[in-house]
Amino acid sequence: MTADSPRRRWLGLVFISVAVALIIVDSTIVNVAIPSIVDDLGISSTEVQWVQETYTLVFASLLLVFGTLADRLGRRLILLVGVAIFAAASVLAALAPTGELLILSRLVQGIGGAMILPASLSIINATFRGRERAIAFAVWGSTIGGMAAVGPLLGGWLTTYFSWRWAFGINVPLGIIILIGVLLFVTESREEHDGRRIDVVGALISVVLFASLVFGLIEGRTFGWWLSDAPPSWWTWDISPIPFSFAIALLALVAFIAWGLHRERRGRSTMLAFGLLRIPSFRNGNIAALIVSLGEFGIILSLPLWLQSVLGYDALQTGFVILALAIGSFVASGAVGGLGSKLSPVLIVRIGIVAEIVGLLLVALGISPDASWWNIVPGLFVYGFGVGMATAQLTSVVLMDVPLDQSGQGSGTQSTSRQIGSALGIAILGTILFTSLGSGLQARLEERSEIPASAVTQIVDAVVDSSGTAIPAIEKQSPDAATDARAAFSDATRYSAFAAAGFLALGFLASLRLHSKRDDDDTAEERAEAVTP
Repeated sequence: MTADSPRRRWLGLVFISVAVALIIVDSTIVNVAIPSIVDDLGISSTEVQWVQETYTLVFASLLLVFGTLADRLGRRLILLVGVAIFAAASVLAALAPTGELLILSRLVQGIGGAMILPASLSIINATFRGRERAIAFAVWGSTIGGMAAVGPLLGGWLTTYFSWRWAFGINVPLGIIILIGVLLFVTESREEHDGRRIDVVGALISVVLFASLVFGLIEGRTFGWWLSDAPPSWWTWDISPIPFSFAIALLALVAFIAWGLHRERRGRSTMLAFGLLRIPSFRNGNIAALIVSLGEFGIILSLPLWLQSVLGYDALQTGFVILALAIGSFVASGAVGGLGSKLSPVLIVRIGIVAEIVGLLLVALGISPDASWWNIVPGLFVYGFGVGMATAQLTSVVLMDVPLDQSGQGSGTQSTSRQIGSALGIAILGTILFTSLGSGLQARLEERSEIPASAVTQIVDAVVDSSGTAIPAIEKQSPDAATDARAAFSDATRYSAFAAAGFLALGFLASLRLHSKRDDDDTAEERAEAVTP
């Protein structure tokens, strides 16, 4: 089998897709395992978000860095190192005795994941051409959409019949398979080295930017959005640390742009290829991708908690319910193949986003304390169908006009847009979920004269801090309080779904700025000139 044979390219794509599946599954598999982790390690609801967000935060912060390094050092090399780091961190997560160490291992996993994703996109962009590239992107995107839901099913099975620790341990054998397959079937590629050094300062500024922004969104409800309601032990001021966190993010954003433009004018390398933003399809596509990602996976955080805490499903049953999303995504991948020759990629993206919005609204309307699985499965199927339609085609649109030698920066930028959107979405929707849960439950309990005022705060804190897993224990002491808790949790989950649909609606509006086809006079030479600083 020659190095450039079609068979070798497609076999390589299989293992690249499995590598992407590894990081996507791991970002969703934990959701189903969270209640078991809470029971085993005794972590709080804020730590629950950090188990999710530490991974996503580091992931988003480093995508630009590793996208650039992949172009310079070798795309296959960065992918292999990322898989190895990810597998090693999974061992640490599986053995973690405390919530703090679990969060630390998730941080290391984020580093590995940030190496895998942009490298995978860059390899596809450099390996495939024309119609083959569109098919490859469709496979890549369908993997993301499908694995986002297969993760909870796999996590449910492992958690129910083995332990939540195997939700991480499963990554080790998968990592070994990926390493062997990539070494055998993926050809190394890199851009021609121009002698310019990597923008280390820009990389550090980008990490500060994303870290401070997501920290503020996650911890705002705990520390207070302006005044310190419950300040951390290291904070002594009356003003909450959250405004300072947002201020740091804003200053870092200004500094990142100013520094990047300064280096670009001097002919030096930059973390973000600002010249690429002059390409309409790239600029507008990234804006749409960020907004869409705000709502795309946020519901996956709240829904498993609601299914288990309110409806009493175990982890495996929860995984089967969410499997409807995966089925919808896989059905969409087949539909996209048939529609690709009839409809433009941008139109397919818009159809997908509309389907996602409709699906989320159906899910929201089906949520209630006495709901059953069949109330939300149709909505999840429609939602998954939309994810499968939109994900791959949006990626193809974003990278359509990016020059090959800048594919790493281009893929890193679009991956960053999506991961920033995902991180912000989970942070915002998680805040909506737990804030509305706390306020709603307190209002319900205060209406019951038989529950003392002193007990109301204790019950609310117990339900919120345990992410709902304390409800069965509360029911033994006060059935009425448990009934109110289930109703409040259902309302909060519904609000979270409506908010996710709202973000997707904004994403649809952003997609209207994407053109269905290139202008006839937009030649390759003109596009190349647009990228030239």
